[in-house]
Order: sequence, then C-alpha cells, then structure tokens
Amino acid sequence: MATPIKIKCLFVQQPIGEFYVGAIKAQDLVAISFADVRRPEGRDIERYIGTQRDLNEGRVAEIKKYVSTVDACFPSSIILAIDTSSADYDKDKSLLTIENGPNVAKIIDGQHRIAGLKDYNGPDFYLNVTIFLDMDIEDQAMVFATINLKQTKVSKSLAYDLYDFAKSRSPQKTCHNIAKLMNSKKGSPLEGRIKILGKSSGLEKELITQATFVDRVLRLISKDPMQDKDTLKRNKPLKKVSDKELQDLVFRNMFIEGADASIAKCLWNYFSAVHDRWPNAWNNYERGMILARTTGFAALVKVLPHVLANINAIGRIADIPEFKQYLDKVNLKENEFTSDNFKPGSSGEADLIKKLKI
Repeated sequence: MATPIKIKCLFVQQPIGEFYVGAIKAQDLVAISFADVRRPEGRDIERYIGTQRDLNEGRVAEIKKYVSTVDACFPSSIILAIDTSSADYDKDKSLLTIENGPNVAKIIDGQHRIAGLKDYNGPDFYLNVTIFLDMDIEDQAMVFATINLKQTKVSKSLAYDLYDFAKSRSPQKTCHNIAKLMNSKKGSPLEGRIKILGKSSGLEKELITQATFVDRVLRLISKDPMQDKDTLKRNKPLKKVSDKELQDLVFRNMFIEGADASIAKCLWNYFSAVHDRWPNAWNNYERGMILARTTGFAALVKVLPHVLANINAIGRIADIPEFKQYLDKVNLKENEFTSDNFKPGSSGEADLIKKLKI
C-alpha cells in the first residue's frame, strides 16, 4: 500500500458544516482524485447520477500549456469530498492523513485544473484544497451549482487592460498599448472608437471593444502569445520568422525587434486609408452599419496581410496612399456596408473578407 498523504490543514466551521483547508502536491492530488461526471444511470434515461460536467478538452489543453509557464498560478481552492474511511484529521497536530490510492477524493470543483496538471513534470506545484469529509451528495451538488452559477466571468477587455501593470514585454501588452494609443491620440482613425475595459462611456462612436482590437491584432504578431509571454519573461529571445511565415504574421518581426511604434503606425495608416476610401460608412454610427463595428474591423484586420502582400509592403510601414491605392480597387460602395449584406458573426466577416480581397 502506498504511503498515506499527510497535509497540514486548518479546521473551518461554516453553516454547511465542517471542512479543512490545506495545500497538496499536484502529483498527489492527480493520483487520488476523480470526477463524478453526471450521466444516465442504466437504461432509465431520466435518472442521472454524478454532479460534474464533461471535461472540455480544449480548456484542459490550455491549462496544460499554462502550468508550464514561469508565472503559473491557481490561487483559488479546489474542492474535494472524501469519505472518513479514507481520511483522518488530527486536531492536535492540525494534520489530515489521506489514503494514497485512486478514486479517494471526489472533485466538487476544479476538475479542469487537475486534468491540466496530469502530466506536469516541473518544479513542485502545490494546490489549495478545501476538503469535506463525509459530505452527502445533495450538499456536493449544491456547492458545485452555487460556485458555477454565481461566478462572474472577467471580461477579456479588463484582462487585457491589466497588462498596464506588466513590466515585461509580451504580444498582449503591445496590442493593449496600441489599442490605447489609437483610441486616445488626436487624429487617429480609431480615436474614441474603442470601448476600453469593454464598457461604453456613453460616447456614440465607441463601436468596438478593447478585447476585439487586441484579439485581432494579436493574430498578426503571434501564433502562441502565452508561450511568447513566458519566453520573454524568462529573458530568452524570440526567433524571427521566415519570409513565408511573415505572410501571415506580418507584425511578428517588428514585435521581436521592439518596433511597436512601427506596428501602430502601419495600423494607423491602414485605417486612415479605410476612412478616406469610405468616409460616410466609416463615420456612420447607426445600427446596421458595420464598417466601423466588430464585423468590419475584424474583416479589415484579417485581410491586412493580403493587402500588404499585394502592395509589396510586408515587413515595412506602408503609407496611406499605398493602402488607398489598393482600397480604391475594392468594388464596395458606402451604402453596402450593412448588416443585411454582412450578417453579424463569422459568416458576415467571411463574406466581407471575400469582397475586400482583390
């Protein structure tokens, strides 16, 4: 039999009952935990057992990458239920002894974090755990439901805005800084048009969110922003991409060179040319007009590598007349940039991209 796991724990009393709070090694937690996924029992499809949702494999893959980064952190507690037949708490020593074997600790909350740590082989990674002993299934279900129903998802715009506090360079911080510059700088084609923090301040022309701007421009800099951020935080250099890769990651080498101002200038010139080509559509803030909204902005950024290749400007700052020369050839009239012609979402964006390519 494997050596029992011993962890220092605080005893906590709350209205729901008693539980214990401590820290456990990731490898130990992976070894003893299991997720009781909600599923039909037998042939009676109307009877379900288990409290957990199915694993989201995409989310697990993201966590697997995240846990290997230099600043990986899971500060919130993973919640477990263990039978007293498999655990014993010594009040005098504040020590919880847990049987070391499979299927000992039922996961109430945190199954994706645990799954993401399954193959972790880095330095010691301890996780906060909240452990209930002999917790009945009703309480398990209610705790899980309450945690997941009451959570408020942090907006991506707020998450990107917090890169203000980051000291090291990253693709995310660069895109955030460019968004702020283009939103605040006098004469910018996007002046006052970006909802910083994802919320409108009441101005009529705030038509795209900070997250939309950052997400779209980020794709022209990096295929793996999290990995780039981690590499730079470890003070390691990024490798420049080949001419072939630069066809898609048009701002990659500028970023690696630290030429964030060049990225900003290229975008400034591009959207200035868009404004000059379709001024009425660009300045029309009515609902149903899409050029300056998410559909239009997303399509314009997505087609930018094609535009730069067409005018032989990949790797350098193209000026406004060069962009204008290309856009003058696009067969779209001002009154055609409507949601009737280009539906909100990916389909409308794809349709607009086709029209913008010559």
